[in-house]
Amino acid sequence: MYDTTGRRRRFAEAAREERPDLALLCLLIAAEAEPESGEEAVDAAQIELDRLAGLLPALGRHAEPRRWAEALAELLGERCGFHGSPADYRRLESSLLGEVLRRRRGLPILLSVVWLEVARRAGAAVYGVALPGHFVVGFGDPDGEHVLADPFDGGRALSYEDAGLLVAGATGAPLSPSMFSPAEPLEIVLRLLNNIRAWAAARPERSDVQLWAVELSLLLPSHPARLRYERAELLVERGDFAGGAHELEAYAEVIDALEPAAAESVRRRARAARAMLN
Repeated sequence: MYDTTGRRRRFAEAAREERPDLALLCLLIAAEAEPESGEEAVDAAQIELDRLAGLLPALGRHAEPRRWAEALAELLGERCGFHGSPADYRRLESSLLGEVLRRRRGLPILLSVVWLEVARRAGAAVYGVALPGHFVVGFGDPDGEHVLADPFDGGRALSYEDAGLLVAGATGAPLSPSMFSPAEPLEIVLRLLNNIRAWAAARPERSDVQLWAVELSLLLPSHPARLRYERAELLVERGDFAGGAHELEAYAEVIDALEPAAAESVRRRARAARAMLN
């Protein structure tokens, strides 16, 4: 086991690397939910990703994207049984990489992380595609020959029309070419943390999970400023009135120049939080 401060420092440092290690960042997120697992769990998960990559055929980086997609689908989707179902959206474990490797079940984004990390280790040209509402994986050149696959569906190959149906079903929005741009590791990490925040926000008794997900998001080099307000509100909700008031006041300073009325509203909220100390 290792302490929260050290774990958070490691997460912040990993997020600021020139080439962030996606698997490591996801495993450090999982460690927040399972602090008793310690460093051993991080190492074990990395070893498992290496093992899975070693089971893939040696196709080479310049193999046809279709061949890579089929090889991953055969290994991870068929032989290993990685896939998802609607029930997985109700489980926090579905957002924790170590648990997804163990259970071979998870959300689209976590299953995609497994595919990305296994394929990358095997030498594939692979990238994540953050479609609204449903994360998938691309093989090949995003601006040229490429193949899309849906790890949530065991690796089913996706046509442009299939992708449009996924997006429409999840969000009702029409598909646009910009949605197929490769997702950077930190974009994936922030989206994962957003999923965890949303899961916890729907369960008031798990405000502890929402709080650490917000705090990890704030450690990323780029994040929505409003997360500071969310953290402050969570602190107040959890009984840390002084800490929450301080964070509310700091957030008010950030937005004061552009949104003075909103800043004054936040300051009133801070005063109300401090009043709860009396």
